[in-house]
Amino acid sequence: QVQLVESGGGSVQAGGSLRLSCAASGYTYRHYCMGWFRQAPGKEREGVARIYTGGGSPYYADSVKGRFTISQDNAKNTMYLQMNSLKPEDTAMYYCAAHDFCSRYAETFAYWGQGTQVTVSS
Repeated sequence: QVQLVESGGGSVQAGGSLRLSCAASGYTYRHYCMGWFRQAPGKEREGVARIYTGGGSPYYADSVKGRFTISQDNAKNTMYLQMNSLKPEDTAMYYCAAHDFCSRYAETFAYWGQGTQVTVSS
């Protein structure tokens, strides 16, 4: 059974940085897509970034381009999201997700972590 465990959320002032981690276990395929989504209160869940573990260019939402960097450590089955120059509008619950292939749609992803809260104060 696939399990995703996020860590690294917290509270930070605007302009600060945080790094999220997502450790995956139990995936049958050697390569798969991993992504970060976020959901703020009263808003829909949105895709932030995603990466295919087998290679290829990562995807970033326009709102985070140039500030967030997604990376992976295949040896550790772990994905990271380095978040710099954080803004109050980045405040949300951040979720790690995985699926056999990448998609822009959250509902496509079969596996989800429990979420980690990121709060950015002005």
